[in-house]
Amino acid sequence: MAYTTINKSTDYFNTKLYTGNGADGNAVTNVGHSPDFVWIKQRNSMSHRLYDKIRGVNSALISNESNAEDQYSAYGQFESFDSDGFTVGAGTSNGHGTNENGQSIVSWNWKANGAGSANTDGAVSTTVSVNTTAGFSIVKYTGTGTTTNFGHGLGVKPNVILIKSLSSNDWVMNGDFLGSTTWQHKLILNTTAAKATANNFNDQAPTNSVFYLNSAHGTTNGSGTEYIAYCFAEKTGYSKFGSYIGNGNADGTFVYTGHSVAWVMIKQSNEARDWVIYDNKRDTFNVGDNFLVPNSSNAEGSGNTSLQIDFLSNGFKLRGDNHALNKSGGSYIYMAFAEAPLVGSNNVPCTAR
Repeated sequence: MAYTTINKSTDYFNTKLYTGNGADGNAVTNVGHSPDFVWIKQRNSMSHRLYDKIRGVNSALISNESNAEDQYSAYGQFESFDSDGFTVGAGTSNGHGTNENGQSIVSWNWKANGAGSANTDGAVSTTVSVNTTAGFSIVKYTGTGTTTNFGHGLGVKPNVILIKSLSSNDWVMNGDFLGSTTWQHKLILNTTAAKATANNFNDQAPTNSVFYLNSAHGTTNGSGTEYIAYCFAEKTGYSKFGSYIGNGNADGTFVYTGHSVAWVMIKQSNEARDWVIYDNKRDTFNVGDNFLVPNSSNAEGSGNTSLQIDFLSNGFKLRGDNHALNKSGGSYIYMAFAEAPLVGSNNVPCTAR
């Protein structure tokens, strides 16, 4: 069978490492695309910084905090989205997490479709930047304080939605992997909290065109409050969002994704536990043990045999018994993106590296 590359990770997603220099105009290149959503973490003890083209440069959101957007906008820490990467600046105190001199920094980069355009699929108009091939959209909207729906632009039902108000509120995540067909649960990205029953999404799963929000939640639909939503739909050979049960030993659970894994974020959903992120640029061979915690500003962890993971050609395998990854009987959710998937004419991914 002939295979064609239709969802290469450098076209839609890539992890890029760089070194801070503490100066304006530090261009990070060879990302593989012009990114529309950039998540940056210095590998020392600094907060995570998230930027997207709809909100624009210097508009940081912090995954480990509930703080409002723009708290660092005067510091010049993120200067531009470029054709093959982005540029960071000096800022106060050498960049405040994006460009500190001599520091190793990781960026995770997703491709949408620029600064966005109006979407009128929902009852309320939104601004949407969407990459339908990759199953990713960035949605900016203003809450109404009433039960309503908003267009997401994907053309298919999203499997995961992550929402953050641009005011001071928690990050809310919901998705099919939380076990409710009516999206009655939530996780909070900036805390360790287990999944909770909540009706932020009006106990109604999204459709191919809109997602539904309840009137009673300032975290997702406060009257007059601006929000950003990152929406993800699974694509064969490129992305997989699912769940697994831990087995509590070093010969850990294998999780089939159907593609080579380049990045994975994991959270135990039935107990209070840290989120963890692994990627194939900070760990270039198995066993991988360099992890970052999106709900914490802590430095990168490494060298802990109980927090090890293998990236495989068709999924990932847990190699430790730490409860953040692999507690016996524990329920976990994950989001995984591919390395360089090849998909054939029958839509079956080629799993060889």
